[in-house]
Amino acid sequence: MILIADSGSTKTDWCAVGRGGTLLQRITTKGINPFFQTEEEIGKTIQDELLPQLLDSKPEAVYFYGAGCIHDKAEIVRMALMKQLSSSDDRRANIEVNTDMLAAARGLCGREAGIVCIMGTGSNSCYYDGKEIVSNVSPLGFILGDEGSGAVLGKLLVGDLLKNQLPAPLKEQFLAQFNLTPTDIIDRVYRKPFPNRFLAGLSPFLAQHLEEPSIRSLVLNSFKAFFLRNVMQYDYLHHQAHFIGSIAYHYKELLIQAAEEVGVQTGEILQSPMEGLIRYHSSE
Repeated sequence: MILIADSGSTKTDWCAVGRGGTLLQRITTKGINPFFQTEEEIGKTIQDELLPQLLDSKPEAVYFYGAGCIHDKAEIVRMALMKQLSSSDDRRANIEVNTDMLAAARGLCGREAGIVCIMGTGSNSCYYDGKEIVSNVSPLGFILGDEGSGAVLGKLLVGDLLKNQLPAPLKEQFLAQFNLTPTDIIDRVYRKPFPNRFLAGLSPFLAQHLEEPSIRSLVLNSFKAFFLRNVMQYDYLHHQAHFIGSIAYHYKELLIQAAEEVGVQTGEILQSPMEGLIRYHSSE
């Protein structure tokens, strides 16, 4: 059995896979991100949420893909996985930790070249040559970048609502629906941990009100900004842009419209890379 994990800031999707790519078990835990969590905190999530559900706690190999798992942070996750899932040091080599960007690339493109995009709680993009990520425009996070992400859509939404740029009834409906006050919002964004998760959790309100011209424009312009500031720095004239993530999946219509308006060709738009990752690792 091998264990494949696809982790964002909000949740981690774990799949136990048998020979021939047979899906044995699927488990969801909270998100793991070494930028915000220590090795001990990550280990506790694995111990408390994954292991009690996992039928075989000693997989032959673990392939973990996650937000924040760049080179100098990946070791934090690998050590946590090793301590919880390995029985001895001689199995350390069987634990591989990579970025969520590589998960998207392998899940969407397999061993073919293409432009790969993530649009979930955060956003990111790269050019993948079929083997590795060749170039990557830094996403910069939801404060400086992450255009088109759930966190940025939520940020734009509450900014416009609190500055009275959207219809007053919409503001009242939003505050009532989420049981929030303007003071609550400021506190959650500036003083509480994981403001990106909080803001991304507000973005579904946009999907409920896309018939409102100002809401539709907010989403469309954020997607166009994602293309202009990220995708169009790659060879977009000769390669399709493929997408992974809840925002790309649930706002597919507007995403395709934004792409058409800026001249970008779209390919696959999926909610999760997991099926592609299972195919990729099963064929090795």
